[in-house]
Amino acid sequence: MTGAGPGDFVSFLARGGHVRREGAADAGVPAGPEATETLRTIWEASELAGGEFADEVARFYRLPRVGLPALMAAAPLVAHFSARFLREMTVMPYRAADGAACLAVGDPTDATARKAAEIALGQAVRLTVASFEDIATVLAERLGQDEAPATGPGEAASERADEDIDSLRDLASGAPVVRAVNDLFEKALELRASDIHIGPFRSGLEVRLRVDGLLRPVNALADVLPQAVISRIKILAGLDIAERRLPQDGAARLKLGRNELDVRVAIMPTQHGESAVIRLLARDKGVLSIDKLGFSAQDDATLTRLLALPHGMIIVTGPTGSGKTTTLATVLSLLNEPTRKILTIEDPVEYEIRGVYQSQVKPAIGLTFAAALRSFLRQDPDVIMVGEVRDPETAHIAVHAALTGHLVLTTLHTDTAAACIPRLLDLGVEGFLLKSTLRAVIAQRLVRQLCERCKAPRTLSAGDVEDDPRYAAIGLAAGETVYEPKGCERCGGVGYRGRIGVFEILTLTDEIRELIDRHAGASAVDRAAIAAGMTTMLEDGVAKCRAGLTSAAEVLRVTTVR
Repeated sequence: MTGAGPGDFVSFLARGGHVRREGAADAGVPAGPEATETLRTIWEASELAGGEFADEVARFYRLPRVGLPALMAAAPLVAHFSARFLREMTVMPYRAADGAACLAVGDPTDATARKAAEIALGQAVRLTVASFEDIATVLAERLGQDEAPATGPGEAASERADEDIDSLRDLASGAPVVRAVNDLFEKALELRASDIHIGPFRSGLEVRLRVDGLLRPVNALADVLPQAVISRIKILAGLDIAERRLPQDGAARLKLGRNELDVRVAIMPTQHGESAVIRLLARDKGVLSIDKLGFSAQDDATLTRLLALPHGMIIVTGPTGSGKTTTLATVLSLLNEPTRKILTIEDPVEYEIRGVYQSQVKPAIGLTFAAALRSFLRQDPDVIMVGEVRDPETAHIAVHAALTGHLVLTTLHTDTAAACIPRLLDLGVEGFLLKSTLRAVIAQRLVRQLCERCKAPRTLSAGDVEDDPRYAAIGLAAGETVYEPKGCERCGGVGYRGRIGVFEILTLTDEIRELIDRHAGASAVDRAAIAAGMTTMLEDGVAKCRAGLTSAAEVLRVTTVR
């Protein structure tokens, strides 16, 4: 191919890039010193992606094509070169599996780089073609590890650190990384994911999406540098990309097409690098109506009666991710009338409700749940919502707010509704105040909802009940019809799409108030509530299983048999 230059390659692209130039040799480097236009500028002016352009270059010049995974796995030879030379020439020297010295180039027409490499290595080098982006990615990784210090140890380390940070910032702002991260967000939106988990391992990045409460591995971010991805996420969230030793938390507001997202980012250093967890909060999601939450007719009537009370405390309990915030937001939307003033303090504000004054905690400046709640009492509210009772101070202020004529809504982390009472007593709330202010406790979990398109009915036989103890454990008998997941394109092959709540509502009776006076345990309170007619979460889940909304396996996954 002697004599071929960039101009010949331009002609090749103009013809569609589907034929080789006739008479081309099988090896060798084209010499085009008279050319004024390099392949890099040709690529920048073309509409081809970096990988596609490199494919065409390798095909035209009949040179081996090497991708990012192969370059990352190869033994680097960067110690023989200066970092400035490698970056300016955009070349990556490495040792092939057969022991040969190779030079990955984006522009095979530049004979200077090959000659310099042969002089530095003291042997002939074999040319391979890689995209300019891939070479820059590998150089950012290898130079930070293998570059020898040119000055004193402390000064050299500082210079390398600054250079590494600048390279990471450049890579994180480059088109490949930006495109990969945006594609990941779009994939998460498509699958209705609530969280993105990105974790570095020895083999590379692992990406999982939490869909309907369970993590699902996805293929993403395979051809980008892990540090560049984490740096891109840090930049979006306004975090320090130079800090890699300490956890960091941040937030951002993104616009992807017609979708707007609020994201919460948590960075944690791990053995093989930094991991990131991204909580996705769609800004355009509407507040659910009460009938879509999944309350039974009995619990719906009980909740309606409770919300008509002028004051008192209503607590929603359950673990993280059980839908407590959605339930409270729905309740607030029902209470939201022009005649009521509603104040909330949340962490974070997930649902924006018109007409409700919503605040977000900021511990760094002293705006905690307790501090906000104390100030709320001077704002003349009718309804107060506290995101979570975490400490004795917040619990005391919330109880006193309910005692002084306000309707207080809040959440607490307990397994059952009955366990909420001893938990508040443990936080130091006096028993006589608790029984005077507490109106009800709502415990809830979320079960995956069976896909309406592919769920399959199944009539239980005596053998089914005997072979699978799960059916008997939740009270299902032979002859009953249940539905099971099957899987289709709509649900992604898992058989479930969306989630629905299972609930239990404990309302205070005279017997339960006496148990509060005696500081009775959760089991005693639970028995008294069930005797008074409370439907447990297990019973509510079984009713939804019989109705074909969920499966027996899902009910047992999130509830316990009492």
